[in-house]
Amino acid sequence: MKWIAPVFVYIAVAVGLFMFRTAWSSLLAFHIAIIISLFIAKPNIPLSILITGKDIKWILLSVLLCGSSGITLYLLWDRFGIANDLAVHVKAIGLNASMWIPFIIYFTLVNPFVEEYFWRGYLGSKTTNFYPSDFFYAGFHGLILLNKVPVSMIIYSLALLVLAGWFWRQIARANGGLIAAVLGHMAADFTILMAVYWKLQG
Repeated sequence: MKWIAPVFVYIAVAVGLFMFRTAWSSLLAFHIAIIISLFIAKPNIPLSILITGKDIKWILLSVLLCGSSGITLYLLWDRFGIANDLAVHVKAIGLNASMWIPFIIYFTLVNPFVEEYFWRGYLGSKTTNFYPSDFFYAGFHGLILLNKVPVSMIIYSLALLVLAGWFWRQIARANGGLIAAVLGHMAADFTILMAVYWKLQG
C-alpha cells in the first residue's frame, strides 16, 4: 500500500503546477500530500531520525558534494539548454521579485526535512542497490522541468536525481540517520535555487 503514496504526491504536484499554476500551490500541495500519506500510514520511524547521525564526515561529504550542484548549474547554465524565456515561465507561476526570497527560504529550510523523512525514511531501504523510491523521488521533478529544458536534459537531470536519491539513502544507512541527507539536500536546494535566481536577475 505504501507505494500508492508517491502517486498521490505526483498528482498533488501536477494539480499545483497545471491547474493552480503557481510554484507555491505546487510546493504546498506536495508537502500536504506527503504529510497526509504519512498520517495515514503511521510509519514507526521517529522524527528524531531527521537529526540523527554518527559521524560528521558524512555530513561534510553530503553538503560539499550536493552544494556543488547549484554552482555547476550556474557555471554551465548555457550548456544545459535552459529556455530563453525561463523568466517568463517563472513569473507565470508566481515567482516574481517579491516572492523569490520567501520561496527560497521555505524551500531550503522546510522541504529537505519533509522529503527526506518521506523518500529516504518511510519509502527508503538499506539496500545498496537502486530502489523504487530512488526513481519515484527523481520522477516528479520531470513535471517541474517540462518546457523549461530540452527533453535530453530532462532525462539527464532525472538520471542525476536517481543517483542523488540512491546517494542519500547510502549516506543515511552508513550514518545511522538522516541528518547528513537532510543537510546535503538543503545545500542542493539552496544553491540550485540561488543559481536560478541570480541568472534570472541578471
